[in-house]
Amino acid sequence: MSFTLEIGQQAPDFRLPATDGNTYQLSDFEDAKTLVVFFTCNHCPYVLGSDEVTRRTAERFAPHGVRFVGINANSVNTKPDDSFEHMVERMQEKQFPWLYLRDDSQQVALAYGALRTPHFFVFDQDRRLVYTGRGVDNPKETDKMTVNDLENALAEHVAGKPISVPLTNPIGCNVKWDGQDAHWMPPEACDLVLPARTA
Repeated sequence: MSFTLEIGQQAPDFRLPATDGNTYQLSDFEDAKTLVVFFTCNHCPYVLGSDEVTRRTAERFAPHGVRFVGINANSVNTKPDDSFEHMVERMQEKQFPWLYLRDDSQQVALAYGALRTPHFFVFDQDRRLVYTGRGVDNPKETDKMTVNDLENALAEHVAGKPISVPLTNPIGCNVKWDGQDAHWMPPEACDLVLPARTA
């Protein structure tokens, strides 16, 4: 079985605290026609570089019933900046148009198969996965990006079209797993899309 959720699979449930003081589970978003769950954090330069692009995407598709939920699963032992307190501060400062949840146990990150920050998972109204991977092709320097895969996928999906590129490799810092080296990844974790072979 793949480490990361595969296209067509059901969204795993969760019950996590958010920076707004409430606790949320998957059923709290049943009014959303499309749900974007993405694994993010406070410190990663790929997150910091692309958060404003993600904001614009979230705002663009909100009228189409698309909701965004950010989850921070990074170990605070590895990255103290990713503590819940710092999450609250970041949301107070940035006022992002999504809920920001804390996955202390990292069980939700494991259930989804989060590889990097940011890593996006787009679910349809039945909460089946229709897109996963990167947001853009250059999240660290979005002034140099050439494609916004997340926006393209959402545009096709809300228009009732099949998503032409449902799978991309997330680009970013690896999730910081508790008790492991900062660059460690689970052995079964792998690229979602293999590079094309050359003759």
